[in-house]
Amino acid sequence: MRDQPPYSPPPEDVLEIRAPEQFAALAHPLRQRLLFALGHRPATISQLAAQLDAKKGNVAHHLKVLREAGLVHIAETRQVRGGTEQYHQRTARQMVVAEPQAAGTAAMLAAVAQELDRSPAETHLTLRHLRLSPAKARELGESLARLVDEAEESAEDQPVHGVLVALYQQAQPTPARPVRPG
Repeated sequence: MRDQPPYSPPPEDVLEIRAPEQFAALAHPLRQRLLFALGHRPATISQLAAQLDAKKGNVAHHLKVLREAGLVHIAETRQVRGGTEQYHQRTARQMVVAEPQAAGTAAMLAAVAQELDRSPAETHLTLRHLRLSPAKARELGESLARLVDEAEESAEDQPVHGVLVALYQQAQPTPARPVRPG
């Protein structure tokens, strides 16, 4: 890989996804993959296109959508061979969906499904339903977040692993209305 500018962490630690344009930006699998790819260091359009096996024009378009939604920014520019090379970076190390909306959640899960499908290694996917008090549910959510946040990262030559953490209260079925005799 060519020389790369010195790495500086994203400007924000956590970004809450709230705005409609952010949910719309998350609604495309390539944009999800771009966000995953930019998870550890800034990259150019050419680097991202090669990494994701995508056309540069598609990458440029989807980066623009992510930039306009405030999910990605230009972290560095460099002059190379008479042109300007731009390094794109996520605006936050971690992105949290503040109030999940069906469309945004579906897009994120579809992107994760694609990542699982493309994974060259064994994946782990489990769905369990647990009966928990509100206090226990809060404690479990905090423990899961802490576990992911404290996971020690290996050297850069090691594979990247995706982690999706979701804890939600299952909706209660609505009772059926009794049929009145006619």
